[in-house]
Order: sequence, then structure tokens, then C-alpha cells
Amino acid sequence: MAATRHKLMDGRVQVYSRPNTPYWWCCASISGKQRRASTGEVDLSLAKVSARNWYLRELGAYVAKDVPDGPSAREAQLDGIGKFLSGEFTQINTRRRKDGVTFGYAADQFLKEAEALTEGERNPKYVYYKEIYLNVHLLPYLGDKLVTEITPGVVQDYRVHRMTSRVNAKGEAKRPARSTIHQEIVTLRQVLKTASRHGWLPYLPDLSTPYKASGKVGHRAWFSPEEWKQFYEHTRKRAKFPPKERWRKECEDFHDICLIMVNTGLRPDEAKRIEFRDVAIVTDEATGERILEIAVRGKRGTGWCKSMPGAVLPYKRLCERNNYGPKDLVFAKRMRELMNAVLDELDLKKDREGNPRTTYSFRHTYISMRLSEGADIYQVAKNCRTSVEMIEKHYAIHIKNMIDARAINVRRPKNTQRHKNPARHNKHRGEASPYDPL
Repeated sequence: MAATRHKLMDGRVQVYSRPNTPYWWCCASISGKQRRASTGEVDLSLAKVSARNWYLRELGAYVAKDVPDGPSAREAQLDGIGKFLSGEFTQINTRRRKDGVTFGYAADQFLKEAEALTEGERNPKYVYYKEIYLNVHLLPYLGDKLVTEITPGVVQDYRVHRMTSRVNAKGEAKRPARSTIHQEIVTLRQVLKTASRHGWLPYLPDLSTPYKASGKVGHRAWFSPEEWKQFYEHTRKRAKFPPKERWRKECEDFHDICLIMVNTGLRPDEAKRIEFRDVAIVTDEATGERILEIAVRGKRGTGWCKSMPGAVLPYKRLCERNNYGPKDLVFAKRMRELMNAVLDELDLKKDREGNPRTTYSFRHTYISMRLSEGADIYQVAKNCRTSVEMIEKHYAIHIKNMIDARAINVRRPKNTQRHKNPARHNKHRGEASPYDPL
């Protein structure tokens, strides 16, 4: 099958797919030699940004070969790249015009402020992804427009452009995900807010999506009790009889990590940050059971997690097998490849609604099982570092045990007494009786 290729920078750089690898690769001809490298990205939009940066680095290294060492070497290198690219590629106008401020200038100001103001408050990738949304999609379409020219109609035209600009091999439109468009519009709104704060924009335009009713609330992909039993029995079998003997330790660790995740409700990003010193095996005072107490550091700051008793034995086996030090990461291994392999073997990659299962599904399984067992929803939300509203919206709606049949199937007691006098009966019904005087 022919590789899929995408051209960048007037065809000087190509991004293409290769068999047997999920990552996009890039290639370019520099000084008469063909060079190629892996972008290290699975997403095409991120791969294009990585390919462009790779090309500029390779080009800069070529231009700087004859540049003498010294403080001006960097400036000379960048000047050489600028001369090489001058007149060949469209540059986004980030300068102020006489008739107003362009979107590109406001975007540049927004990135400067965001990098300084969010340091320590947001994940470092927060500004990085904002820059990607701007450079890949927003700036090429809106960069040269004045911020006062960006009306609700222009934003709607941008949505239509994103829905129709990319096509597959069959000529069919490749629509981006709803969440992708949402993040781009959020970034657009943040840039316009920056322009408004500086007095460059008198008011914010309406960026809401027209023609859209309230969205359907779907439940998160999880494992039902039967599916979860099928999954962990398969991983246990893999741990005892791995496909290859050199994979034994990875299969054993994967089995134990899955059991810990589904008994704690940890987010995957939270699990990646947990060190050996953050976990303690304690006896719960209320139940007398041995559980794990975990100091969690994630997107909601620092919190605590108390596990189910079923997480203790897998954690002990994991520690004995790896001999952790105090600062070693407990879940340092990447589970995505092995997770996908197991799901494909069991034909459980997607649930019946078509939602893909990932390592996040362990958290959804934990919450759903706790609710089905009758756990207090507030305590579950507190232990999972989320809100009751989120659990009621995405989890409780599909748990049949959350519905009390006794409260629903209430029947009003029937009145067995019959009125012998029809006049009294009609009067009771609020109707006039022929025997009543007018």
C-alpha cells in the first residue's frame, strides 16, 4: 500500500506514514542530499509542526557550516535562513497596521502573556498546544485580518473551512473531531480577549455554534463486570504464559498495574507521577481492611486516594519485582502498546457505542463499579478528585442500580368503596345531579 504523503512549505518538506510504526516521518532535500527523520508524533497536526521545526533546524545547521564561532554566529545563521526563505513562503503579519491591529499581532501578544502568567499554574504543554492551534490552523486563515473584522460570520466561515478543507483518498471530507474544533475556538476567544484587554477590540463577537441543539451526553467507555473479568483473566494468563519469554516481566507488570488502576480510579497522568514514597499500605480504621493510601499529584493539584483492598497484593508484587527506591516512579512503563494488543485479542477495543477503550477506561470502570455497589456518590467523587456533577452526568446515567424500582413503581391504592346513591356519586365527581335543585 502506498504511503500517505502531505507536502509542507511549498513542497520542500514532506510528511508521510510508514508501515509498522504509528509515528509520522518527514523528509526534505538539503544541499542536494535527501534527509529523513521521525517526527515522534502520532497526530498529523502535531507531526506537521514537528516536521517544520526539524527542517528549519537542519537548514540552519547547513547554513551555519561556514559561520565562524562567536557571539554573532546565531544571528548569522538565522539571517541565512531568512535569506533562503525570503520571498518563497508566506509570512504571517505580526506587526501593527496603520488601520488597526491584526489577529497575528494579538496572537503574538497572547502567547507572550500566557507563557509568563501561566508558569507554575498550568502544565508546560498548555501554551505549547495553544501555539500549535494558532500556527497550524488559526493564523493561516485569520492572521492578516484585523481583530475588528473577525465577526460571527467570519468565525462560522472558519468552521466550515475546517470541516471541508481536508479530504481523504476517496475525495471525502475529513472532519476534525468536535473537541479539536472546540479547542481552536477557545484559543481564538482567548486571543480576542487579549485584544479587548488592550483596547484593540471594542467588544467580543458571539462565537457560539449556530444551528446546534443541546449535545447528547454519552457515557465513558468502561468495562462491564463480565468484560472486566474477561480482561483480567486474559492478562493473568499472559503473565503466566507470555508470547515470548523475554516479555514475561512486562506482562506481569501490566497485569498488576491494571489491577491497581481499576481498584484506585487513578487518572493515567496521575499514575505516571506517583513515586514509591507517595504510596503507603495501611489498615483502614473504619473497615479494618488493608488498603493503599496514595498522595496524588495531577491536573487537579494534590489530593489523596484510598484504594480498594484488591490493590494491595498487586502493588506488593510490583514492588518486589522492581525493587523501587523512594523516588522511583511506580508506573514508569508505557502501557499503551500492550493495552491495545490485549484489547485487540479480546475484541474489546470499542464499546457498543463505538467509544474506544484506553487506559482511562480503568478509571471509568472503578467509578461505575463503586456506584453499582451502592457507594456514596459524594465520597466517590472526593476519592477520584472530581465533582458529583461530572459523575452524575457521565457515569450514574447508565448504572441500573442507581434507579430505585420501589420509588418508581409506586401505585396509588384503589378506592374499593362504591357510592350507592348516584346523586352522591355524581356530586363526588363534580357533576350536577338531576335530583339536585337548581
